[in-house]
Amino acid sequence: MTHQTTVLVIGGGGTGVGTARDLAARGVDVTLVERDGLGGGTTGRSHGLLHSGARYAESDPEGAAECIEENRIIREIAGEAIGDTGGIFVQLSEDDPEYFEAKLEGCEEHGIPAEVIDGDEARDRVPELSEDVERAMVVPDGVIYPSRLVAANAASAEEHGATVLTHAPVEAITVSDGAITSVEVGGEANETIEPEYVVNATGAWAGECAAMAGIDVEMQPTKGVMVGVDYEGLGPVLNRCRVPDDGDIIIPHESQVVLGTTSVAVDDPDDYEEEQWEIEKMFEECAAMLPELDGREVARTYWGVRPLYAPDEAGRGSKDSGKGDERGISRGFFLLDHEQDGVENFASVVGGKLTTYRMMAEAVADHVDEVLGVGGESITADEQLPGANDPDRLDQFVAKYSARQPADIDVVADTGGQVADD
Repeated sequence: MTHQTTVLVIGGGGTGVGTARDLAARGVDVTLVERDGLGGGTTGRSHGLLHSGARYAESDPEGAAECIEENRIIREIAGEAIGDTGGIFVQLSEDDPEYFEAKLEGCEEHGIPAEVIDGDEARDRVPELSEDVERAMVVPDGVIYPSRLVAANAASAEEHGATVLTHAPVEAITVSDGAITSVEVGGEANETIEPEYVVNATGAWAGECAAMAGIDVEMQPTKGVMVGVDYEGLGPVLNRCRVPDDGDIIIPHESQVVLGTTSVAVDDPDDYEEEQWEIEKMFEECAAMLPELDGREVARTYWGVRPLYAPDEAGRGSKDSGKGDERGISRGFFLLDHEQDGVENFASVVGGKLTTYRMMAEAVADHVDEVLGVGGESITADEQLPGANDPDRLDQFVAKYSARQPADIDVVADTGGQVADD
């Protein structure tokens, strides 16, 4: 069967569904395909932090400003797809106080609300915090429930006329006379799609997808472990106020906390070792902030792979060594127009953060809009997602799109959808 569409979006993570939603709302005929359930790649295996921008305030001013802007937008449009927990950065006695001051200065410079409190007040707010906490910085972090977020975006895209196909892996891309003419999709879809334009939003798999069209996109995926522990009543997100390192974030859920994460370069985003030392490292590092974690049993573990774009990053780290400065690779997002590579109707979007998924999607949609001459405008910052204030409806969307993923499996109700868990 042959299916014609104006824009084909490959990849059903945050950026992919966000792009489909944005284009469809502009009146563009959009089809989205995802090889698994929605969010089955990086999005559904993230730690789910709704960044305030404070994490990047001293090192990435542009990224920090983007995060606080999108943080505010997501709070307005996403409802029960997020948890409004707040967050604190804690300085332990061994942590560099100058780093704390640099982060505070960055927050003030980029409009990120930040309140400094001493260690005693921090323990009043979070009683089980370590006695080693000297001071803390209160910021508007939060929690994203990725399964709900992607499913609601997909539902919105379909309300605006898009077609969303899950369990529909791309098996081949045909390029003729400098343009993609057809895309073979297998799985439950099992059809040939003939698009006018193709967006590669496959994240860590962007290199493999682009290669089907004869394009080289150099990715350096890095794996990271998340560890779920039964723990109620934490309150805010906890961040260690130090240069980003393994085990410096604790994300509160309803009855668990999620400890994260490592950063180890891998060669293949589908084939890497899930190592015990990573789990142990999470307990060791996170317990420095929250000693009550020490000795607790693991409720669940899952690994995710970051979609880092690294065309000039050869040698930063390796799968074998597990070492390197892969944390130094930009977390920024890149829109690659492959017209300059000889394929005129093809673009890849790589990198970025889940917090800024909507902004990235808008940028991609703007690019496609300009190429196609649509003349539309984005409405995604103002239009609330369907079911946003109804968790039961959101979870029904999750089931519809097989989007119940490990990042929030303890929060999202199982209403009959498929689950991609370890």
